[in-house]
Amino acid sequence: MRKHFSLLAALLLTFAIPALAQHPKPEVGGGHIPKHGPAPFKGPAKAIPEKPNYSEHEGHPNAPHVDVKGDRWVGHDTGPNDPHYHLDHPWEHGHFTGGFGPHHVWRLAGGGPGRFWFGGFYFSVAPYDVGFCDGWLWDSDQIVIYEDPDHIGWYLAYNVRLGIYVHVEYLGT
Repeated sequence: MRKHFSLLAALLLTFAIPALAQHPKPEVGGGHIPKHGPAPFKGPAKAIPEKPNYSEHEGHPNAPHVDVKGDRWVGHDTGPNDPHYHLDHPWEHGHFTGGFGPHHVWRLAGGGPGRFWFGGFYFSVAPYDVGFCDGWLWDSDQIVIYEDPDHIGWYLAYNVRLGIYVHVEYLGT
């Protein structure tokens, strides 16, 4: 009887330990990198609320983010006429040439929302988006740059750890 109990206990541990070691995959961030940037906005212009709520599910941040399931860009739905992202002189400092999308992951090397850098490239966060990047680690977080299909002169900087993105303007090298 004791032998059977020991065998049963060993079998239970064999299956229980891997189950306990598994962590649920986060719905936002956690190292996920979107395969593509947001699609261009289609549809009629809509009113932009003064304080939009981006937390469409419990546990999601109240900031523009990308849902892990389906790579849905939450908050990128105001269209090309959003006054928060108007630039009088788009591309004033040229175009970013370092590469876009999931095959170009960059590590932030310093700065803050007003001016940050990586790989010899400099950027600035859109004034409207500064509050969305207050949890960023400006000297170590990994980011991916995507082209913004709607807002001329802006790129999207996606924080791999947090799953949050902000509009950024390229400042040159």
